[in-house]
Amino acid sequence: MTHDPTRWRDEFPILGTTTYLISNSLGAMPRGTADKLAEYARTWATRGVRAWEEGWWELPVAVGDMVAPLIGAPPGTVTMHQNVTIAEAVASSCVVPQGRRNKVVCERENFPSVMYYYAEQHGLRFEAVPHERLVDAIDEETLLVPTSHVLFKSAYIQDAAAIVEKAHKVGARVILDCFHSAGVIPFSVAELGVDFAVGGCLKWLCGGPGNGWLYVRKDLVDTLTPRLTGWMAHREPFAFAPAPLERTRGPMRFLNGTPQIPALYAAMEGLRIVREVGVAAIRAHSMRQTAKLLEAARAAGWGSITPEDPARRGGTVSVDPPDAERIARKLLARDILIDWRPDAGIRIAPHFYTTDEECDTVMAEIAALTTGRAALRVTRGS
Repeated sequence: MTHDPTRWRDEFPILGTTTYLISNSLGAMPRGTADKLAEYARTWATRGVRAWEEGWWELPVAVGDMVAPLIGAPPGTVTMHQNVTIAEAVASSCVVPQGRRNKVVCERENFPSVMYYYAEQHGLRFEAVPHERLVDAIDEETLLVPTSHVLFKSAYIQDAAAIVEKAHKVGARVILDCFHSAGVIPFSVAELGVDFAVGGCLKWLCGGPGNGWLYVRKDLVDTLTPRLTGWMAHREPFAFAPAPLERTRGPMRFLNGTPQIPALYAAMEGLRIVREVGVAAIRAHSMRQTAKLLEAARAAGWGSITPEDPARRGGTVSVDPPDAERIARKLLARDILIDWRPDAGIRIAPHFYTTDEECDTVMAEIAALTTGRAALRVTRGS
């Protein structure tokens, strides 16, 4: 673990040409990822179909085991999937509505894709409430609570322990979405006692798209029966036996169809680096820089929905200057990579490779754009 995580900057090529403040959307690609993808291509080119029995078949679990220590999970409890929506679907397929226990409740600020999925499921009553009311909304009719650890617009860290306690008290299961916490906030899904957790390597874990993951509590791995399944979950998949499925034991029980092998290669280097840097060191760096960004926003008089309390603040700061959407486009044209979200404003997400000077740059550039002063950085093509 390093005391100065910015020493890793040379491992991320894009940092040499941009001010990269968008790791809450897509983490910067490590230099070594190109080598991993080349390794995938060489393996396919030289080993062909033999690659499946030489490591590809087990890769969704092997990469899951690389994710596990970053979320406080034991080995053999995390599997890799194409995205969080698919991981949610696998987890939710393990629970069956019974009578009035058919309610799925989550916070209104949850990521839309997750809410779209549950709202379309027949036999379930879907309810979304303001996050302040979530614990109270969990009752004896609740089957499932798919909830965000960190809200994606505001970066508010929810009280996952309180949510789990209430859900388990009334007999409901919890799926904790850790997409905006894994890799930037230290936590343990095992200690929280969540039944399931989902997330991905796309953002803070610097692993690229196609790398969702699903955690299943260790004592549930061999007892739950996911209905969203496939041949990888069969005890003898290459027997190609007809239905019904004879389920395997262990984490592969939660897999389904042929996995996304190239994406899994792409995930490895980011996971290695994040683990070596250390999530605790990343969190300390993040808390200092997000506080710095919030202080600058306050001084400029810009609104923010991001919590002032560092214990409740994730890795992103949302600032809302006048005409924020237009300013966001101008920043992107100046190779300052951020994003804009409705009802949030400009989201700024420093990571362990971000320098203090880059935080100063983005805030100074926003100030220049809001007041009509000359830009600090020349627009591409001008």
